[in-house]
Amino acid sequence: MRTGSEPTTARSALRVRFWLAVWGFLWAIFGTAAFALAGRPGWAAACGVLWIVITVDMTMILRHIKQGPHYQPGRDIPPYDPPRQHHP
Repeated sequence: MRTGSEPTTARSALRVRFWLAVWGFLWAIFGTAAFALAGRPGWAAACGVLWIVITVDMTMILRHIKQGPHYQPGRDIPPYDPPRQHHP
């Protein structure tokens, strides 16, 4: 059932997102090393920046996983209702 509050109450499959980030992390490391060895410093730098972004993303994903069910409730808990805004 759609309520219109999906952007604020949506849930993310954090474990899937984590493993996809691990996959990207490994490829970013490989790309950084491969381009550095191939003498392509621009591409190596781009992969290095991507490596940093993925590391930050993985940190946030792990933080959200450790926050437990309040942040990421299971299927048996309905989505939280968005806060009611009173308009004067």
